[in-house]
Amino acid sequence: MASLLARIVIRAANRELEIPTGLFINNEFVPSADSPNELIHAVNPATEETICSVVAGSAKDIDIAVAAARKAFNTTWGKNVTGFERSKLLNKLADLIERDQDILAEVESLNNGKPFKIARDFDIGDSIQCLRYYAGWADKITGQTIEVDNKVKLAFTRHDPIGVCAQIIPWNYPINMWAWKVAPALACGCTIVMKPSELTPLTALMLSKLIAEAGFPPGVVNTIPSLGSVGGVALSAHMDVDKVAFTGSTVTGRKVMEAAAKSNLKKVSLELGGKSPQLVFESADLEQAANWACLGILYNTGQDCTAGSRLYVQDTIYDKFVPLLVSKAKELVIGDGFDEKSGGGPVVSKTQFDKVWRYIESGSAQGAKLALGGQKRPGKGFFVDPTIFTDINANMDIVRDEIFGPVLAVGRFKTEEEAISLANNTSYGLGAGLHSTDANQCMRVSSALEAGTVWVNQYNMLNNNVPFGGKKQSGIGRELGSYALEEYTSVKAVHWNFGEKLDWPL
Repeated sequence: MASLLARIVIRAANRELEIPTGLFINNEFVPSADSPNELIHAVNPATEETICSVVAGSAKDIDIAVAAARKAFNTTWGKNVTGFERSKLLNKLADLIERDQDILAEVESLNNGKPFKIARDFDIGDSIQCLRYYAGWADKITGQTIEVDNKVKLAFTRHDPIGVCAQIIPWNYPINMWAWKVAPALACGCTIVMKPSELTPLTALMLSKLIAEAGFPPGVVNTIPSLGSVGGVALSAHMDVDKVAFTGSTVTGRKVMEAAAKSNLKKVSLELGGKSPQLVFESADLEQAANWACLGILYNTGQDCTAGSRLYVQDTIYDKFVPLLVSKAKELVIGDGFDEKSGGGPVVSKTQFDKVWRYIESGSAQGAKLALGGQKRPGKGFFVDPTIFTDINANMDIVRDEIFGPVLAVGRFKTEEEAISLANNTSYGLGAGLHSTDANQCMRVSSALEAGTVWVNQYNMLNNNVPFGGKKQSGIGRELGSYALEEYTSVKAVHWNFGEKLDWPL
C-alpha cells in the first residue's frame, strides 16, 4: 500500500513537514475503499506548483465514514458522554491547535495563498477561540420545564444532539470554517463527516490528526477529501445523515437543499453567497470609512462571502471620498503569503483567477470606469490587484453578481431613502455596512437594511458569541453564538402524567 504521508518543505520557514494524505475514518488515515488511484492535487496559488496529492474519497468511502459516525454516535458519543467530557475534549483540541498554530498557518498559506501572519493571528486565533467558546457551552445545553397541571402533570423539553452531521466547507477560510462547523456540533454531542474543499484539503487533514491526539473516540470526526460532485452529492443525499451544513455558493446550496429534501428531509443550514453593500453618509469620518471600505473588499483578497463589493457614497462627499479610497487601496500589498509586507495573497485557483478577470473585463465593456487596477501581472501566481470601478449602474454584472475577488463597484446616492433602496436591490442578504456619525440615522438605516449582519462604522468584524447568517438567497440558519446550537439539536417534548386517571370507554 502506498504511503499515506507527504513530505513538504516550507522554504520561508526552513521547515519540512509530514502531512497525512489519506481519508480520516475512525481516527485512522486510510486509503479509498474502491478508488485507490483517485487523487486530489493541492496547488500553491502563489507559484502554481503542486504541493502534494491526497486521496480522493468516493461515494463508498462516504458510506463507510457515515457508518463510523453513526456507530460512534450510538456508543461512545451522542447521549453516551457528559457535557463536561465534551467540553474537556474541545478545550484539549484548542490547546493542540494553539501549540501547532505556526505549522498550521504555514500550510494554510501554502495551499490557500493568504498571508501567513493573517492565517496565524486571525484565522487560527479565531478558530482556537471558537473551540473554547463552544467548550463552555457543552455542559450548559438545557431545556425547559413547562407548567401543564401542577396537580397531575408536567412537561419538559430535551435538546438532544441531532445525530450524524455532514459538514461541507469552502476554500476561502479552510481552518476557520472547520472550527465554525465542528465546535458547535461536538459541543451538542453530534458526530461528523467533514468534506473539505478539494482545493484546500491539507489543513483539514492536519486538524483530523489533532482530533485523534486530543482523545476524541474513533468515528466522532471523519474527514473525506473529495470532489464536490462526489462527496458533496453523496453526503447531501445520504439516508443516514441527519443534518447537512454547507458553506459555499448559492448555486451549490440549492443543490444541497434539493438533495436533502429528496432523500430523508435532513435538517439543512446554508451559509451562501453575498453582494454586500456599504453606505457612506456625509456625516461619516471619511478616513475611517475609507479604511473600513478597503477592509471590506480587500481582506482575504475579496474572497469573502460578506465582501463589501458594492459601495454607495453620498453625492455631497463623493468627489472627496473616492480619491481617498483609491489612495488607501493602493497601499495594500498583494503578494506571496510568506512575505511580511503582504496584506493579501493570490486568489485560490486558476478557475477563480479567470472568473475574476472575466468580471473586470465585463465591467469595462459595460461602461464602468476604472479608478484603480485592471492590469494583469506578468509571471506565475494567481495574483489580482485591487480594482475599483466608478460610474456604475444596477444592470452591470459587477454590481449584480458575486465576484469573490478584490473588485469594488462604487456608486453614489442623494438621500437616505435612495441609499437604502440601492443597498437592498439584490437577491442576496448576508452582510451590509453603513458609516455615519448621526446616531438616529444609524438606527434607522441598520433597521432598514435587509441583511443577516449589519455593521455600523466598521465592517467584516465577527465575534464567536454573535450569530452570523444570511437572509434571502444568502442562506438559512445561523452559525456562531448560542444560536448555532439550535442547528445541531432536536427539541423533544416529554409529557409526564403522574396523577390523572383515564376513564374508558370515551
